[in-house]
Parts: sequence; C-alpha cells; structure tokens
Amino acid sequence: MMQPSAFSFQFSARCRFVASLGMTILIVMGWAAAQDQPVVLKGGKLLTVTHGVIENGAIIMQGGKIIAVGAASSVNVPSGAQVIDVTGMTVYPGLIDSETNLGLTEISAEITTNDLVEISDEIMPHMHTAEAFHAESALIPVARMNGITNAVVAPEGADTLPGQDSFIQLAGASATEMLLIRDNAMPLNFTGGERRNKGGFDKRKFPSTRMGLAAQLRQAFLDAQDYKAKWADYERKKADAAKDKDKDKKPEPTAPKRDLKLEALLPYLEGKKTIVLAAESPSDLETAVSLANEFKLKFVLNHISHSQPVLDYVASLKVPVIVGPIYEAPKEDERYDTVYSLPAQLYKRGVKIVFASYSAHDVRNLPYQAGFATAFGLPYDEALKAITINAAEIWGVGDQLGSLDAGKTANVVVANGDPLDVKTDVKQVFIGGRAVPMTDRQTQLRDEYSK
Repeated sequence: MMQPSAFSFQFSARCRFVASLGMTILIVMGWAAAQDQPVVLKGGKLLTVTHGVIENGAIIMQGGKIIAVGAASSVNVPSGAQVIDVTGMTVYPGLIDSETNLGLTEISAEITTNDLVEISDEIMPHMHTAEAFHAESALIPVARMNGITNAVVAPEGADTLPGQDSFIQLAGASATEMLLIRDNAMPLNFTGGERRNKGGFDKRKFPSTRMGLAAQLRQAFLDAQDYKAKWADYERKKADAAKDKDKDKKPEPTAPKRDLKLEALLPYLEGKKTIVLAAESPSDLETAVSLANEFKLKFVLNHISHSQPVLDYVASLKVPVIVGPIYEAPKEDERYDTVYSLPAQLYKRGVKIVFASYSAHDVRNLPYQAGFATAFGLPYDEALKAITINAAEIWGVGDQLGSLDAGKTANVVVANGDPLDVKTDVKQVFIGGRAVPMTDRQTQLRDEYSK
C-alpha cells in the first residue's frame, strides 16, 4: 500500500501540474500563438532516449522545435516563457508506430469506412495510402491520448505489392499537414496469405500458390527494369535528335507509353526507397529475401514472428526488423514464449528492432508491446528505443524525431509514470510544440453518460 507521505507528494505534484497546464493550454492551443511563445516543462523526469535520464530536468519548446534540454538548474528560461511545473511527472519523446492502418479504416464491420487494400490485382505499387488517408478519423485521437505522435500508414497485406506507405504526424489542420512523408516505403508481402486460392478449385485465380506469387513478383520487377531501359533509350535518342543539324528532316523519337505500376517500382529498384519485406515462416523468409537480393532491393523485415529457427540468418542480413504483434499465439510446434521472446532474441544478435501495432484500433497499445517484451528479456532502454529513436532512424527522420534533443520537432509526452507501464496515464501530449486536446471518442462518451 502506498505510504501517506508518498501519496501526498504525488497528489500535490499532479495538482500543480494540472493547474499549471490548464493555464498553458489557453495559450498553447492558440495555434498561431504557440509558434512564438516559449513553453518550458520544468521539474520532471526526462527520458531523453539518446543521452540518458535527467531526474530533475527542463525542456524548452518554441516554434515547433525543442530548443533546449537539460537539468532544471542549468537550463536558462527565456524571458516571457510559459513555465509548466511537471514535478513528479515523466517526460519523454512522442512514440512512433511502425505500421498501422490509421486513416484507412473507421468501423471494421462497415465496408464503406474501409479503404484498406485494392484487391483487384496482386501487383498494385501505384496505390498510395496518402490518397485515402482520412485525417478526421476518430481513431487518431485515441492513439494520441496514449502518447503516440507519429505512425506509418500501410495498406492491408492481402496483396504482394499492395501500395505505398505514408509517414504521418497525429495532429494537424488537414491531411496535407499530417502527411509528413508520402510514399516513404512499400510493403512486399510473402506470407502465403496473398494467394488467390479461396473457394473451390475451379474458382482459383492466379497466383494461387507460393510459386505463382514469386513468379509474378519477379516478372513485375523485370518489367520495371525493361520499362526503365526503354525510357532511358528514349531520352538518349531525344538528346541526340536535339543535337542533330538535320533534325527537321527526321521524325521525333516516340516516347514509351507510361505505366504507373512499373513507374512506381523504379525508386525501389534504384535503392532510393525501402521495401518492407513481410514473411512469417523460415521458408517464406528465405524465398522473399532471395527475391529482394536478386533485384538489389533495400529492405527491412516484417512479420517474422515464426522464424525463430533462422534468427542467425536474419541477423546476418544486417537489416532492421519490425516486430509484432507480440500478443500472437505460438504455433503447435513452438514454445509458449516464441513470439514474446523474439525481440530479445533479435536484440542479442545485434538486430535493430521497432514495434508496430499493425492496426488502427490498437495503436494505443503500442507502448505495452514494448513493455511486454521486457518481461521476456529485452532491456528496458532498448524497448523504449524501439518505439522512439530506432523507428525514427529506420524511416529516415532520426534527425527530427525519436528523442528529446535540441533542434528536433517538439513531439513531447507528459505522463505520471513509466511509458511502458499499463498503469501510467498520459496527462498531456505536445505535437510540434502545441498541446493537443486530451479528448477522444471514449472520453466524450464517458463525460456524456456520467452525467
């Protein structure tokens, strides 16, 4: 049982925080005003992620950025700053979910609210989640309430190449403002679930086997290479024609017909963008990796929950791994802790890991996946990195997000305890230095019916 003195201290700290924060929100929620006035969170425990823990720290936010972080006694508070007393609170960077369906679905059972995947063809790299993203989704505030400030939005995995992901920020005046990176990556799914083999044998469509999936993928990348070569040849002929003195006597070269599918594959064939390679079993994993290496694709691994026998092989690839969902049950021939211990097993082998909810409705549980992994051997600091700085680095925004460092975007969370603990309550979230409303569909229903 908590001692009275400890209770009194925490209660007093929370009261000071709430009172101070209430005054601040009146200022910070004025979106334009928040850009100019410095906001200081002072007295809390800072989990910086990149440079340890500061027990009695201060963080200054201005113009959407973190401008200073350090011990409360050493940070100079700017003149005119709004100072918030967060004594007794824990302050940490906004969390990043490395694969969600946020903005693509609202009510799972209502088909008109689902834009999860285009199943008319297996090969759909020219689909863009950015063009379906619904910024007003009621599920976004739910995720935000638990400290998630950024996420990768991906299509559902019913196709081998279902379209391109987006990297979002969970606050903004519009979808345009929330979409930080359009087409930041593309899933390549090879789990077997993409086969068109449902129904009777006579109703099956190509590809209905793993052989068919691999053959179709290989042909798509070969066609894209040929497409690139044809356009290069056209540009060369066009340049030569422009230099030719007798160009008026010769016909202009004919441009190849544009193919959006093949065009979308080119940045990935050129290694400019990342493929998210999903496979579950060892055999599928090795087939998918072999295909990726054949075309020199830059990739991260995904959905390898049941590939424990080949983790040394995974480590040898020297690529990051997206882990989850950690609550998945083991298969009949696996140990009870196969999935639970996977993050620790990967970490011990030197693999950089990140966590993902693979959902829209369960994004709020992201920190608990990381917390769960600590019970099965993953060091706490690594669990926190997996939902902050590791994710930021993998998605190319490590210089902007993922830690409490001066110069980074001021995505900051204030909570009354450990971010990985289910008992912790998030008290305030700042995105781009602005305090976001701590309300969602659940709190609105609570307030309505509690009357």
